[in-house]
Amino acid sequence: MSKKIIIKIVSLFAILLMTGCQKDDYTFGSIDAPTNLKITAEIVGKTADTPYGDGSGAVKLIATADNAISYKYVFSDGTSENSPSGKLTKRFAKTDVNTYTVTVIATGRGGVASNTAIDVTVLSDFSDPEAVQFLTAGSSKKWYWSASEPGHLGVGQNDGDATKNYYANYYQAAAFEKAASPASSCLYDNVLTFSLDGEQLKFELDNGGSTFFNAAFASVAGGSSPDDACLSYNTSGKKTVTLSPSESFVTKNPDHATQTRGTMLNFADGGFMGYYIGQSSYEILSITANRMVVRAVMGGNPALAWYHIFTTTKPTQNNGPEVDYTNLVWSDEFNTDGAPDATKWNYDLGKGDNGWGNNEKQNYTNAATNVIVQGGSLKITAKKEASGGADYSSARLKTDGKFKFTYGKIEIRAKLPIGAGTWPAIWMLGSNFATNPWPACGEIDIMEHVGNNQNVILSTLHYPGHSGGGGNSGSKTIPNVSTEFHTYKAIWSPASVTTYVDDVQIHKVPNDSSLPFNKDFFLILNVAMGGNLGGNIDTAFTQSTMEIDYVKVYQ
Repeated sequence: MSKKIIIKIVSLFAILLMTGCQKDDYTFGSIDAPTNLKITAEIVGKTADTPYGDGSGAVKLIATADNAISYKYVFSDGTSENSPSGKLTKRFAKTDVNTYTVTVIATGRGGVASNTAIDVTVLSDFSDPEAVQFLTAGSSKKWYWSASEPGHLGVGQNDGDATKNYYANYYQAAAFEKAASPASSCLYDNVLTFSLDGEQLKFELDNGGSTFFNAAFASVAGGSSPDDACLSYNTSGKKTVTLSPSESFVTKNPDHATQTRGTMLNFADGGFMGYYIGQSSYEILSITANRMVVRAVMGGNPALAWYHIFTTTKPTQNNGPEVDYTNLVWSDEFNTDGAPDATKWNYDLGKGDNGWGNNEKQNYTNAATNVIVQGGSLKITAKKEASGGADYSSARLKTDGKFKFTYGKIEIRAKLPIGAGTWPAIWMLGSNFATNPWPACGEIDIMEHVGNNQNVILSTLHYPGHSGGGGNSGSKTIPNVSTEFHTYKAIWSPASVTTYVDDVQIHKVPNDSSLPFNKDFFLILNVAMGGNLGGNIDTAFTQSTMEIDYVKVYQ
């Protein structure tokens, strides 16, 4: 490994001896440039068989010098880090084996500096191209605080308690909470732009001139408030962002696969995601094309983790109360055993074209073994059995031709099936689908769940430009969805479509006249198997049931 050493000593002193009535003593003390500056690099995981490390891209750096009081590292990947102690672990993110120049600047008294540099060659095999695509849309994309969503800013514990360490269990901001005071409203002025410069991910924060500071860091912007406050602060300029695998407590949880994506966003040069907590590394818990949840350990207080939720559509606050619908206009509480009420429900039957357009593996029937009202619940059962040329049978009920409506509140209390490959859904489709084919007719997925991602509830709107996997989607982990009943709800108005589980908001999409959500829709209940979203089916699967206690529509 080659070593390049550059010693640069910069010193300029002027001592003015002033005479007058009194002789002043201007004593600066000893001002010495750092000398004997050395830097060592340990490539993490380096062995005889892995000379470039374990693929993490991590390098442990140690700088030492005589007469040095602080150190700064500058890397040829465009990033830099301050290190008062001279010790730093740097993770290089560019995939494959790459050589980087590491320059360390040692600063002594009076700002006199020396520097030296070495080259390190290291392997990084971590990448998350899907996350980069979501962040940037392939070029550039703007993100905003999801201010209309409860919990868009929150804090929780950061420890090994797997039951609580993955969500904001201490505090969750109410919708638009920070807009209530000029001391905090600047938070919602943030525009976070992720972009690509070639293959390099970049980030820029437009804070409108003021940043919402955690009180512990107010001094960074010259403040001294005992409370969090908006303070004047310059965030201009693009920051380099590197990705790395997360090593947080959450990644050690038994259910980590449903609680975190496991990808870290590391912002160079002190970059941060809008709320200043003394941290420049954020763990992506979840991300879609239009919603992102991140987690960051608080700087200086590793017992706390902060949670931020962002959206690509800037929320607008309605100063009046959110519309609610309280007049019950249609319901089925499934109190009569037997077949579903034929005045309210009919069926989709068969395998559909291309597995109902999603490569699903079931044949839909109206047999009592697949759909029945029993014991006060509607039961839709997916079974492994030969049926209509398919390997699985199930049922799909709809109110098409029986009941349709525009705007309202829809509530469904349900317990979901379990098992890899199951794909239950509670959803609505534009009633003009026959003359205005999907996605132009519009689709509102109040609830979708896949057994391959247990307890993660999806809510998605499909419309032109947002069809298939590009739907406008949100998600949230809800415990015990297959062992307990939960209430799934949508409030659909001319202003927005908002979905909830047990009154916890899952997703919100502003509505306007350009969207297909201003005309009649009908309800659909089904359990699919496999397919584009359901994924691989467990070979041991035999059957599982979605139970629905009631369906209610209010206007």
